[in-house]
Amino acid sequence: MIARVNERTHTPHDPLSEALGYAVPIVGGLTEHAVVAYWPGLDSYTLDDEQATWTANHWAEHLEDPLLEHPFAASPQDDRRAIFHLDARLHPDDRELSRAEWAEAAHRLARAAGIETPGDTNGCHWIAVQGKHGRLDLIANLIRLDGTWHRQPADLLRRLSDEARLIEKDLRLTPPRTAAPQQGSTRAAPTASTQFARVLAQFADEHEGPLATVRGLVEHTAHRIAHQPGAAGADTAHRLELIAHRLYGIQQDLQATAIRLNAPPQARTAVPAPPAVRSATCQPR
Repeated sequence: MIARVNERTHTPHDPLSEALGYAVPIVGGLTEHAVVAYWPGLDSYTLDDEQATWTANHWAEHLEDPLLEHPFAASPQDDRRAIFHLDARLHPDDRELSRAEWAEAAHRLARAAGIETPGDTNGCHWIAVQGKHGRLDLIANLIRLDGTWHRQPADLLRRLSDEARLIEKDLRLTPPRTAAPQQGSTRAAPTASTQFARVLAQFADEHEGPLATVRGLVEHTAHRIAHQPGAAGADTAHRLELIAHRLYGIQQDLQATAIRLNAPPQARTAVPAPPAVRSATCQPR
């Protein structure tokens, strides 16, 4: 599992649209399937059966409420972009998680990010959405109920990374790097092929490799441009999707090449020499 913090926004609509895969607002209930966790204080404000009828727009309004109730609240840098968005992605080979497992991961990441503190009744509004395969989106408003701005820890990324490793261990998920040790590596120095294979593997890494980072940025940009009006935006989004697809193909090729370079050398089998050809000699009569 790899956790990524996105740029903060003024409203929750774009992060929620990205998490769900379609634009918000939209009618229709989605809570039972998409929203796997939320701010614990919400239960005291709603009826037991009310949550199942909430639409995506209702959730967006819930996340936006602190901005409207505290119009002068801002960060120490006088920034009103209070919507925090974190997405966490599983390894492509990971199993399907149950709703309870997604909820556990969401609460643990929320606590690691500091937006949920057990017993804090004036905390941040937040929800966790599981709207795409192998992905969890956590969206929060950094303006607390008492009107103060929630200050995130300076080591936020390290905390999230450490918690992601613990979640992987507890839920038996695939860590970012699981390269098997090479046979005989303790007996001999790495060859040039082995060293180059490591470099290729780092480039091809789906979670922390530079190509994966670029591909994620391209996919995110394509998604946002696709919702802009006009045919030009749709054409540009399509081109970006093709670029992302080609980047994924390059990652796959690099990974396959790294595996071949790391493969143990094949033992050479001796090729039998061809039988000697004896020249015919003339026998005297």
